[in-house]
Amino acid sequence: MNPTRQGVAAAVLSNILFGVIYLYSAWLKPLSGTDVFAWRMVVMLGGLWLLVFATGAWPQLKVFLRETGRNWRRWAGILAATPLVAAQLWLFMWAPVNGHGVNAATGYFLFPLMMVVFARLFLGERPNRWQKAALALAAAGVLYEIWQTQALAWTTWAVCLGYPPYYLLRRQMRVPALFGLLIDLTVIAPFAVLYLWLNGSGMGDAAWSWKYLLLIPLLGILSAASMQLNLNASRLLPVPLFGILSYLEPVLLFLGAWLLLDTPVAAESWPTYALIIAALAVSGFDGLLKLCRTRYAKVPVQAV
Repeated sequence: MNPTRQGVAAAVLSNILFGVIYLYSAWLKPLSGTDVFAWRMVVMLGGLWLLVFATGAWPQLKVFLRETGRNWRRWAGILAATPLVAAQLWLFMWAPVNGHGVNAATGYFLFPLMMVVFARLFLGERPNRWQKAALALAAAGVLYEIWQTQALAWTTWAVCLGYPPYYLLRRQMRVPALFGLLIDLTVIAPFAVLYLWLNGSGMGDAAWSWKYLLLIPLLGILSAASMQLNLNASRLLPVPLFGILSYLEPVLLFLGAWLLLDTPVAAESWPTYALIIAALAVSGFDGLLKLCRTRYAKVPVQAV
């Protein structure tokens, strides 16, 4: 299998796994979404450490830690992003079982477009005409929803406005994705353990049920596997193609919340979703054009 096909397979599988994890809290009832989040932080940390050693990333991690050393200013910049991702990881497990699965998925639809806005505001990167058209469609969808309901769900705002600062901070600090998440979970996990201890693990009499003994460790494995597949895809694929395939995740989250968790979607909200999906389609088309230009540029000119 050539690298592009490997990358596509890795990207699709990672997005499917993200969709499965989104439904996990529903399978672990009567645990609350916060309980599942806490367990995920603990088992995912273990999974990431296994990943570091299994992929041979330990020497690179040691180099990264040695280079960062006692540069407290750099550490402050790295750790400033940790509360942002902690909130997002909590919301990812809490929203589906608290009636906000569709709303959070809508935030993930808007997230790539908000990255364009944040890049313009803070990095000076100008959007092209297709990105501007996508932003206009998304803005129309948001304004329509506000006009219809006088509000846009707080979970939608939390996702689409909460993730961009995290990625921009990590980009500015030049932290590798795997190492950054490992640092985040190393900080978050002790608080998760404290929460589980104070809360009696959240399981009560079901603490030793086979379901929990199987599904909770599996949650750590799936979380680490999805992360590694996503990293492999980002390494193997051209950026435009990787960006296009990343749009599969919010589609799966939306369908999972709507069809499998029976989260209601108001009839008056469908035009909003249609406009946002149209915005993603335009953005995906822009990525496809970039991919085609890249491939065309690589075609050698034959001498005649």
